[in-house]
Amino acid sequence: MKQIRLQTTVPTEPLPFKVSHDEPILLIGSCFTENMGQRMASLHFDTLINPFGIMYNPLSIAEALRRCLDNDPVDDSILVQRDGLWHSWLHHGAFSRHDRQDCLDACNAHIEKAHAFLGRCRKIIVTLGSAYYYTLNATGLVVANCHKVPSAEFGLHLASVEEITTAWQPLMQRLREAGFELLFTVSPVRHNAYGPHGNQLGKAALLLAVDSLCRSFGASYFPAYEIVVDELRDYRFYADDLSHPSPLAENIVWQRFQLSTMSDATIALCDQYDSENRRTAHRTILRGELEGS
Repeated sequence: MKQIRLQTTVPTEPLPFKVSHDEPILLIGSCFTENMGQRMASLHFDTLINPFGIMYNPLSIAEALRRCLDNDPVDDSILVQRDGLWHSWLHHGAFSRHDRQDCLDACNAHIEKAHAFLGRCRKIIVTLGSAYYYTLNATGLVVANCHKVPSAEFGLHLASVEEITTAWQPLMQRLREAGFELLFTVSPVRHNAYGPHGNQLGKAALLLAVDSLCRSFGASYFPAYEIVVDELRDYRFYADDLSHPSPLAENIVWQRFQLSTMSDATIALCDQYDSENRRTAHRTILRGELEGS
């Protein structure tokens, strides 16, 4: 009798890229990076998460990582003022400030911090969100964030596989020569602004480019995108916006990530820290209830 299957199982074998509490890890990329990074930080991994803030397109992520490696500060030519705030075209809105110099100082302080972190770190996790990117019509600059500036001031582009790999190859060569290990993921978050077909085109370009980079430079790939889209494949695994994975889906991906990248001892330590976090949170809730009674 042939067994009935209700799911496509995405294989997640142990990867060469290993994660432990003894080694610093830089995480850079999309909001999925932010979620996984914060989870790792809560479990006492030595992490630095998104020194430029959340980023989605592969060209901006490559430029941010290069600047961190070189300790290459930004200048006020990449700043723009809108709605009473100064913004950096290369950074997330988390770096926006009312004062121009404060914005510049915040951006460069995090570049310097990331450069110092990379001096003792040899593991980097990169999560690419979408192959679509925007350029300023006036200068052609690739922007990481449009900061709600009118769309007429930008050109929208879909990066080709060649364009992505060309941007990343020199960086990958440098990182490999310096002894870094890289793990790539593609975010399972849907970018519905480009339509269902457009979203898939963007993800396809990322997947093909990442596969080429991994084969050429010995990097690793974790199939977060495939787990959510192919294996879970159900709207009950998405948040109310129908674009982001639900907490349950995030937990499933996290567990698979642990099995792929962590030893049994590291997983046991994660479980211990998680139990401690839950007890602390429970005590905080009880204390709040007692104080409010």
